Amino acid sequence: MPNVDAADAPRSMKNKDYRHLIRPLRGELVQLQEWVKSTGSRVCIVFECRDTAVTGGVIAAMTVRVSPRVFRVVALTAPTGREKLLVYIQRYLSPVLTVAAAFNPRDVR
Repeated sequence: MPNVDAADAPRSMKNKDYRHLIRPLRGELVQLQEWVKSTGSRVCIVFECRDTAVTGGVIAAMTVRVSPRVFRVVALTAPTGREKLLVYIQRYLSPVLTVAAAFNPRDVR
């Protein structure tokens, strides 16, 4: 699997290089999907970036091969004044737990 450390990432890259980098990651995500379906487990993947266009493009590229019955993308709004005071991960817990309560992957067979 390629190294995708943000500190080493260039500011821009050629489309060919991008496709070469993302292909094995898509495969890993499809394998994760199969594991989630077979075990009934739940997984949370957090993408964070200051540039929403970049984040949206990466998420769309990564999730193009997975089933929407197994994976859900939840977009978070800008943090409220209260959320800015919380510990970083607490901001993600509420939407994740809400989606988990509304969507049980064991129902997908």
